[in-house]
Amino acid sequence: MSEIKLMKGNEAIGEASILCGADAYYAYPITPQSEIVEYLTMEQPEKRTGMVVLQAESEIASINMVYGAAAGGKKAFTTSSSPGMSLMQEGLSYLAGAEIPCVVVNVVRGGPGLGTIQPSQADYFQTVKGGGHGDYKLITLAPASVQEMADFVPLAFDIAFKYLNPVMILTDGIIGQMMEKVQFPEQQPRLTDQEIADKYPWATVGRKKGTERTIVTSLRLKPELQENFNLKLQAKYREVEKNEVRYEKIQCEDAEYLFVAYGSSARICQKAIELARAEGIKVGLFRPISLYPYPYQAIDDMTNQIKGILSIEMSAGQMIEDVRLAVNGKVKAVHYGRMGGMIATPGEIVEVLKTKFIGA
Repeated sequence: MSEIKLMKGNEAIGEASILCGADAYYAYPITPQSEIVEYLTMEQPEKRTGMVVLQAESEIASINMVYGAAAGGKKAFTTSSSPGMSLMQEGLSYLAGAEIPCVVVNVVRGGPGLGTIQPSQADYFQTVKGGGHGDYKLITLAPASVQEMADFVPLAFDIAFKYLNPVMILTDGIIGQMMEKVQFPEQQPRLTDQEIADKYPWATVGRKKGTERTIVTSLRLKPELQENFNLKLQAKYREVEKNEVRYEKIQCEDAEYLFVAYGSSARICQKAIELARAEGIKVGLFRPISLYPYPYQAIDDMTNQIKGILSIEMSAGQMIEDVRLAVNGKVKAVHYGRMGGMIATPGEIVEVLKTKFIGA
């Protein structure tokens, strides 16, 4: 491992992309993720590894540049924040429909509309329920620290190429802007064009005369072909749901109540647990790390010991729908959220827990 550095979460995304051997980055500046663009521009990774960094003229342009590079078997990615991500939805559907692996980072800010530049988690529906058209899924990882911002970049690329599917890193302005210690792995080499041709037969790379053409497309005009392709996608997603569920449980061994939260909300809940337990309230935290695939079974398994669940989100209530699907009415599941860039305090969360479940 390399030396420990003090970095912003956004900067950690940029550095991790260079070190994991990414080939190309295309993006457009938007708060609160602009430091990723700035870091990669200033760091000049083309001199370190040959990685291409290009500021596109728009978010629509950047996602389509990712499509072109990734279709050639390159490790390509983009980053944006909520309104910019809305502009990318058609491109994300095309990428999923063409089975092209790539990584997309959303540093979420408050909405709807232009909203505010403060943090939010209100892009959950857009990300895991399909913001674009068609029956597709985005594999989604939710970091809760600067270290995870760094760690999830190579992980996201590995998953994307394993399943030939876009992977989203869904974070927010708190984790993007905060500074923490982070440790990076050693530099990984970029694949050569020949290595890409050998490793990824689907990639659009130059091939010898007489070999079969490689075509990357999401267009299938015959309905029976499109249905068969959709069935193939659904089978792939079942494999993803079987193999890629990730979560963390904190102080759940004796918990009678459960906070369910991801990202920065999960960090706030850890202090809320400390405050609640000081009052004799046994509460634990279940942190989904993969938002798709969602850890339904792991939450359901907790219903045998708990009396209720409080879903904490920086939204009007989005993930709570998946929490309720997981428990299927076995225990009471209640949402509590702040919106528009407002952030719940640990004490506030404890008071809501007592009001909703204990009657204090």
